[in-house]
Amino acid sequence: MSQQELKRDLANRHVQLIAIGGTIGTGLFLGSGKAIQLAGPSVIFAYLIVGIALFFMMRALGELLLSKEGYQSFTDIAEDYLGPRAAFVTGWTYWFCWIMTAMADVIAVGVYVQYWFNIPQWVPAIVCLLLLLWLNLLTVKLFGELEFWFALIKVVTILALIVIGAFLLVIGYQTDAGGVSVTNLWNHGGLFPNGMTGFLLSFQMVVFAFVGVELVGVAAAETSDPRKNIPSAINKIPLRILFFYVGALIVLLCINPWTQLSAAESPFVKTFSLIGIPLAAGIINFVVLTSAASACNSGLFSTSRILFTLSRSEQAPKAFKKLTKNHVPGNALWVSAVVVSVGALLSKLIPEQAFGIVTTISAICFIWVWSVILISHIKYRKNRSDLHEKSAFKAPLAPFINYAVLTLFGLILIVLGFAEATRPALLLTPLWFILLFILSSSKRKALP
Repeated sequence: MSQQELKRDLANRHVQLIAIGGTIGTGLFLGSGKAIQLAGPSVIFAYLIVGIALFFMMRALGELLLSKEGYQSFTDIAEDYLGPRAAFVTGWTYWFCWIMTAMADVIAVGVYVQYWFNIPQWVPAIVCLLLLLWLNLLTVKLFGELEFWFALIKVVTILALIVIGAFLLVIGYQTDAGGVSVTNLWNHGGLFPNGMTGFLLSFQMVVFAFVGVELVGVAAAETSDPRKNIPSAINKIPLRILFFYVGALIVLLCINPWTQLSAAESPFVKTFSLIGIPLAAGIINFVVLTSAASACNSGLFSTSRILFTLSRSEQAPKAFKKLTKNHVPGNALWVSAVVVSVGALLSKLIPEQAFGIVTTISAICFIWVWSVILISHIKYRKNRSDLHEKSAFKAPLAPFINYAVLTLFGLILIVLGFAEATRPALLLTPLWFILLFILSSSKRKALP
């Protein structure tokens, strides 16, 4: 095997669990508290709408990835259908997306560890980052194993919540907040207690909850059988959305009136505490800690692979395509980890605003990446109808659904401008794209 080729060491179970891990993270376990406070029970519809939209985006990505043998990620797709500048901007923006997401997660790690130990937030954040960097430098198979077990912890937790919640509904259990009942969904101001304004404002955190759903595409280069594994992972996304998001949130809101949940704490921790399970808060705090570590792990994996891809296509310094003896992009991993460590610094300098700023920037940049995938698919259908006709994994309802999802993304960006908490990030993020467009004009001369 060439020293400059990534090793295909991810088995089907790894890819399936990476797909699950990519759709369950800090955005659900912690961020859903903020979304619930904004929207009330209508947050269920927000998760459902965004989840459906992203399923169609993933079907478009799946068809594109399988249309050509050499595709390693959607930056290759963007270059084919939108040109080298779009590939450059999208590739670096995807790296930036995951950098922001990983920053949010290392900030969260610091917060969670403080539950047990009264130490500065940045200390456990740095320790977690160094540990994950070391593990990622070993082998890609180890990354798959880490995500496999991280995802299992998340799945078991949500499954336990749904089973316990269903049991409590049947017996009519009484908590400190009142009776466990489906009427809690509408008895406290209705399904839309804060009107359409609160419903729409919740979409920022809802979008952030889904970041990483496309990670199965980045993993495509390292799966042993992409033609079988990629469709399998993508087609299971709707069931995962219904179960892990909609199902879990319905149970949460049946156990607790939405008015009892706080934006500052995990609604999962609050729910298990109200139920009265011994050590519940500590157990769930451990789960959300592993969830944050999992998302940071995915961030290091994807940012290093995107830098590797950019370097191979001469859109990043040559050093990033150098692989270690274990066939992992070591230089790219180190650089990404150093930049993510800025999250620990932010948690020290602006502890109250840090999480909100980086999650908003992440959501905006992911919307760009997802939009590029949808636009590339439109171009693919138009310019390569021959490939589309013989595709065994055609995206349904295209191209109409592509335009519908793009419209939804546009509306979400507009809404971010109306909220005081998200407006600064919305106004700052275009600076990143301006910088990339400038660099893309001179990259052939400037890159070492």
